[in-house]
Order: sequence, then C-alpha cells, then structure tokens
Amino acid sequence: MPATLSSPPVFDSPWRIGLRGARANLRPGLALQAGALALALAYYYHGGTRDLLSRLSAWRVETGYAFSFFSTAFFGAVLPLFYLWANPATRSRYHAGQRAAILAFWAYKGVEIDALYRLMAFLFGTGHDAGTIAVKTFFDQFVYCPFFAVPVTVLVYEWIESRFDRRAVLADVRAGGWYRRRGMAVLISSFGVWLPAVCIIYALPTPLQLPLQNLVLCFYTLLVAHVTARKT
Repeated sequence: MPATLSSPPVFDSPWRIGLRGARANLRPGLALQAGALALALAYYYHGGTRDLLSRLSAWRVETGYAFSFFSTAFFGAVLPLFYLWANPATRSRYHAGQRAAILAFWAYKGVEIDALYRLMAFLFGTGHDAGTIAVKTFFDQFVYCPFFAVPVTVLVYEWIESRFDRRAVLADVRAGGWYRRRGMAVLISSFGVWLPAVCIIYALPTPLQLPLQNLVLCFYTLLVAHVTARKT
C-alpha cells in the first residue's frame, strides 16, 4: 500500500533529488536536445524539411487550440503512460483514474502553453535573432516555470501520486518548505532538459514552437514522474 504524503517526512536535499533525476535521464535528454537542434537546423538549411514543416505550420494555424489540446495530451500523457505500462516494473504505477487525470492535465497544459507562446510573440515579437530568443528563454525559464508551471505541475502530480488524497497533499504543503523540498527538485531537474531546448524552440516560427515542445515534453513528463514518485 503506497505511503501517503502525511507520513513523517524524511527530507532530502532538493539539489540531490534534482541532480539524481537529471543524471538518471542525462543520455535521453541529450539525445532529445540533439534531435531538436537537428530539426531546427534542417528547417533553415534543408528545403525538403522546410517544406514539410511549413505544411505542418499551416495546419497548426488552421486547427488552432484544438491542435494544442490533442497534441500535448498525446505527447505529455499517452506516450509516457504507454512507456510506463510497457515496463513490467512500472506497469501498475497508475490506475485508470490516475491515467485519466494525467491525460486531462496535459490536454489543458497544451492550451496554456500555446497561449504562453502567443503572448510572448505579442510582447517580444516573432523574430529569431539572439536577443529575442534570449528574452523569451529568460521569461520562460526564470519567470513562468519557477513561479507557475513547476509548482502547479508538482502539486498535480503529488495529488495523482497520492491517489487523489487532497488532505495528504495539504499536509505536505503545510509541513513547511514545500517549494524547497518538492518544487526545487523538479525545477533543477528540468533546467537540464528545458534550458537548452527552449532556446531551440524559440528559434523556430511561433506555429512550430508547440510541436517541437511536445517532442521534448514526452521525456519531461517521465522525469517529473520520477522525481515526484512515492516509495512503497
């Protein structure tokens, strides 16, 4: 029977937890970043890839937030959950209700992230110069993520991991130092994935940013699940 969050806490350093998560996922993280960089370079320097991605961009604009909803649900929930199910060691990690909650969460996040990219295009422009990329990366990684995206994601995953025990999550938050104990671990782990990735994402036109983000997201959700996992 899984231990609840209300069990007597044994706190580990968030730096150690975060670095463990980052090290455990170093190779696939580097592979994803290399793939994202190759895709971005191919868009600018390979005619066939540029034509293909331009068609994807046009379809992305035509479908609007519906694309964000279904695409992010697929890459953020369906593929990672299938991976966990395919591994005998993690096959029973989530029951049907937990899987449905993860699916709903990432479908919503797709719309949220799409709105974020549109907002940054409005505020900072749609250029692909170093200055614009740097400003968008800073806003993404040092404003949006630490103050909103990471704490919300960790809270949702803790709620799901505790099998929807709201009281256990509230008790964990009230224990003090929640962000240091929980949020910082995920934030530190995610920097190794997202800091290089978002620089590549913002080098592409706005309609193509979400599809590339979705490719990296598949790996990131596994990292979050790893860091927020509850021991039996």
